[in-house]
Amino acid sequence: MLSAIPGDELNLNEALDIIKLSASVSFTILNERFIAVKVINKLETFLDQTLDEILVSNYITSGVSKKSLGSFNIKPEKFGILPGLVEPDVLLILQSLPGITSTDETVSNLNVRGGTNDQNLIVFDGMKMYQSGHFFGLISAFNPYLTKNVSVIKNGSSAFYGDGVSSILNMQTSTEVGEETKIGAGINMIYGDVFAEVPLNKNIEFQLSARRSITDLISTPTFNNYFDRVFQDSDLSRTAASNQTLTQDENFYFYDVNAKLLMNLSEKDKINMSFINFFNTVDYQETAAISIGDQSLTSSLTQSTLAGSFTYNRKWSDKINTEAQFYITDYQLDATNFDIINNQRLIQANEVLDGAVKLNLNYKPLEILDINFGYQFNEVGITNLEDVNNPLFRSFIKEVIRSHSGYAEATFKSNNGNTIIRGGGRVNAFQKFDTYLLEPRFAFSQRFANYFKFELLGEFKSQTTTQIIDLQNDFLGVEKRRWILSNNSSIPIVKSKQASAGISFKKNNLFINAEGFYKEVTGITARSQAFQNQFQFITDIGGYTVKGAEFLINYQNGKLSSWLSYTFNDNQYQFANLNNGEPFRNNFEIEHLVNFGINYNVNNFKLSSGVNWHSGLPITRPVTGNKVFNNRINFESPNNSTTQDYLRVDASASYSLNISKRTKLDLGASVWNVFNTKNVINTYYYVNESNQPVKVENLSLGITPNFFARITL
Repeated sequence: MLSAIPGDELNLNEALDIIKLSASVSFTILNERFIAVKVINKLETFLDQTLDEILVSNYITSGVSKKSLGSFNIKPEKFGILPGLVEPDVLLILQSLPGITSTDETVSNLNVRGGTNDQNLIVFDGMKMYQSGHFFGLISAFNPYLTKNVSVIKNGSSAFYGDGVSSILNMQTSTEVGEETKIGAGINMIYGDVFAEVPLNKNIEFQLSARRSITDLISTPTFNNYFDRVFQDSDLSRTAASNQTLTQDENFYFYDVNAKLLMNLSEKDKINMSFINFFNTVDYQETAAISIGDQSLTSSLTQSTLAGSFTYNRKWSDKINTEAQFYITDYQLDATNFDIINNQRLIQANEVLDGAVKLNLNYKPLEILDINFGYQFNEVGITNLEDVNNPLFRSFIKEVIRSHSGYAEATFKSNNGNTIIRGGGRVNAFQKFDTYLLEPRFAFSQRFANYFKFELLGEFKSQTTTQIIDLQNDFLGVEKRRWILSNNSSIPIVKSKQASAGISFKKNNLFINAEGFYKEVTGITARSQAFQNQFQFITDIGGYTVKGAEFLINYQNGKLSSWLSYTFNDNQYQFANLNNGEPFRNNFEIEHLVNFGINYNVNNFKLSSGVNWHSGLPITRPVTGNKVFNNRINFESPNNSTTQDYLRVDASASYSLNISKRTKLDLGASVWNVFNTKNVINTYYYVNESNQPVKVENLSLGITPNFFARITL
């Protein structure tokens, strides 16, 4: 039975009125899209708030909700607007949530509660993803216009999930066959895209989406800013600055394709098949003057993902449901780099081949009790190649890990919805290492005094894949990180322990949330932390500990929505052989972070503006008065200084026009970094050929406009 939740926007009586209204409206009127959409959306909001235990809907903006057990839910098709963002780029939306940021402004380097990007488990339709960005990190690789639901979990995750010691991002396309064809297309100053959801009959639906950059066809101000941001401090920028290079011609583009087939074999049996492909490539032709005359060679870098899955769901009864899935993911990063002056060619490659079988049984003996059991088998193979022609050198390393995992958990929800408890555990067996890991998980939520809710979350997790940087100029200096596998010795299994407690208040239009957390991660390698100081070439094993707090206040009043969030992190490394074994600041520590924004909706117009500020990132400076010693930088204590504080103001606007009953046109514009603030996102030092110290500062995006137009049928 549905029950009203105190403090929510919609009560039971309102929902019953809507149901009565929809029942009384004739079929002809329901076909009038503007009426039907209002009714359906209102019902969906109510169902979300009751059945899915959503704590607050329209969290920051429409389409973003906070759920009762600490997770967040994003529905891209309902996305409203955010400062600097008018289209629902999921990985950019995440950076508006407390505790989630990107120290270098990219979507492929999300830092959740002080963790590195490789510690985030990213799943698309059940398939694990090893690539998340286009334009080598500035744009999400996941097309939002077929993605129906996104879950974001920072702590207290279900025992169903392995990996992801920092967070989980689970993206899903539709799993239900629709009744109407839906088609859309759009273009902005970076790419164009199309999507279609086509029911072939009442039991079969085909979905397709595709995007491709327009950057190799037309050069826009947005593209120029993105290009300069991505390729600064890379081989492309260094080659262009060389006085021995005569000319340089760059070419860059990306695309992605996502397809899905839904089949209802019967009322109880369903099959879903998904396919996804990402591709990024950049190449540049370098012409230089050498002793035998002018010579031209082309260096290139490609990054791609190809993945597919097959899922079978069987509903045995109202109490028992089973699901079986098989998927395979192939990620590849390849680079060929020519140095004409030194007559050298370097080939580098990194490939991940991940295959898995997942079995899950859901048993619901009572309305208040939900039980899940499951088994998962996973095989991951990672290959790394380096090939140099002068001097001759070749390294080819391939590692494979097979794991078996079993899990069980139960969820209790009281009849009035005030109490929710989920508890369970997961056992991972790694036969290669003869190792077993037990990972308990716990989540508790209690509503009290009508408007308050208390949450307590905890989890143990582990992962065997990680990213490292061998050299800062690997892969042309653009995508420096490569995936590797644990060997349980020099590269341990990464493990985490995390606990958090929070309290929230929601009444009428006001929502306030405060949460404290503690996270301990062990088994990380120094090469995974992007050191550019005295530890850059040192191999060591250690960990980090984060203690922090997150706070958000959100006020909604009809057309106006505003929010203010604050995140505090105390993030400390502990390595046995670094800094004499003493703790020191984490490279990714942002001690203080503040987000403030305002959204205003009037008729079909949406306006948004906001401010993002955070304290500077830790850096290591040379010792004053003695910057170079033995042809090397003489560094001070590690991470003893910081860059300047970061400040960015963004703005967005969009307008929706109903051209006909079934056709809608959306137009919008955004400006990232309105005041063109010169933010330094990284600082490091090196010694030049004259034995002098050189300071390098990487800058964030400057003022960057974008425009889009989209039509939906």
